[in-house]
Amino acid sequence: MSRPKITAIVHTYNAAEHLDMCLTALERFDEILVIDMESTDATVDIAKRHGARVIVKERGEHRIPEAYRDFGLKAASYDWVIVADADEIVPPALADFLYAELERDAEPRAYLIPIKNYFMGTWMRCYYPDYILRFFNRVGAHWPYEIHSRPSHLGPVVKIPKDLTDLAYIHLANESVSTSIRKMNQYTDRESLRRRERYRPWRLVFEPPFRFFSSYVLKGGFRMGMPGFIHSVHDAVYRFYALAKIEEVRQAARPSHDIDTDVEKASIK
Repeated sequence: MSRPKITAIVHTYNAAEHLDMCLTALERFDEILVIDMESTDATVDIAKRHGARVIVKERGEHRIPEAYRDFGLKAASYDWVIVADADEIVPPALADFLYAELERDAEPRAYLIPIKNYFMGTWMRCYYPDYILRFFNRVGAHWPYEIHSRPSHLGPVVKIPKDLTDLAYIHLANESVSTSIRKMNQYTDRESLRRRERYRPWRLVFEPPFRFFSSYVLKGGFRMGMPGFIHSVHDAVYRFYALAKIEEVRQAARPSHDIDTDVEKASIK
């Protein structure tokens, strides 16, 4: 009986910084498929050097990889797929583990994989395992066009034990405060769209402080020293801005605005 085959999928846009390390780790799989959104740096050349099959898709107004996640699933040559971002490393131990799992039982399943995230040079153990669903059988699966979404999957989901740290993805992006702030506006735009239906004004008051408490106390951010404190504050501010943008839309929809009244008064004078 032949070994089940796996396609590794990477979505890229100007991802040359970490792509070489990412693809080197993925060479253990049977196919590397790169879905590129019209990169202008060396991304495509690096991918081709690694023998990847590269498909270039129009970037247009798309700013998140979820724009073509579902396309990538359909374009894969094999039913089993593992998805990695261009700044993530899939460790060799994880590849060996997944092939062994498939040889033991090839029924359609999905795997929640732990990931190590870094901030200000520190592995944020307080957020570990921060599970991501990145390995599954693509048959019947669908990946929504929504930021930070996860694929729907037909079949059971298996969680890799968090104590098996050698199986965890490594997130190469060592985020700085500046990077986090730069991403915040873009991400909260989409987060506000996702949360709009469930929004209530009280959430704007209570959720950000609870987010800080959850990150810093419940998840143990205080153990990470100053980086843990800063990241916990960032989490709270992120949630605040996402909710504030929803409230801004609600305020704009009100029948009368003070600014409209003041402009009207000024024109009468």
